[in-house]
Amino acid sequence: MAEDRGPYTNQGNWRDTPARQKLVALREALLRLHKTLLEMQRREYEKAHGAVSAGELFRLVVDDPQFSWLHNISEFVVRIDEALAADAEITPEDTRGAIALARKIFAPTETGDGFQKKYFDAIQKDPAVVMEHAELVRLFHNEPPDAENA
Repeated sequence: MAEDRGPYTNQGNWRDTPARQKLVALREALLRLHKTLLEMQRREYEKAHGAVSAGELFRLVVDDPQFSWLHNISEFVVRIDEALAADAEITPEDTRGAIALARKIFAPTETGDGFQKKYFDAIQKDPAVVMEHAELVRLFHNEPPDAENA
C-alpha cells in the first residue's frame, strides 16, 4: 500500500514532474529558512524580554512587530502550498514564476527598511541564516533567470 505523502511533498508517482519537484524544493528551502529566521528572532526577543513558551511565541509571530517581517515568507509558502494542493499540473511556467519572485523577495540589501533590509541584517547576524540563504541561492542557480526580466 502506497504511503499518502500529502500534497506538499513529492509524490513518488506520475505527478512528480520536474516542475513540481522544483516547486517542492523551493517550498522546503523556504520553510527551513523561515524556521531559522524565527529561531533567530526568538533568541533576540528572549534576550530583551525573557523566555517565552511555544504558545507565547505563536502569539508573538502573529502580533508582534519584531516578527511581522517574517509574514512575507509565510505568505509565499502558502501560495506554493495552494499550487501544490490544486488538481492542476504544475507547469514549468509556474515554477519559473515562483523562482523569479523568490529571487526578487530574497535579494538582501543594506538600504531600505523593508523585508530585504531585515533579511540582509539577519544574514549578517546569524551563520545559520547564511547557510539557508546559500541553499536558496543554489536553487536559484539551478533555474535560468526569467528571460523577460533579465
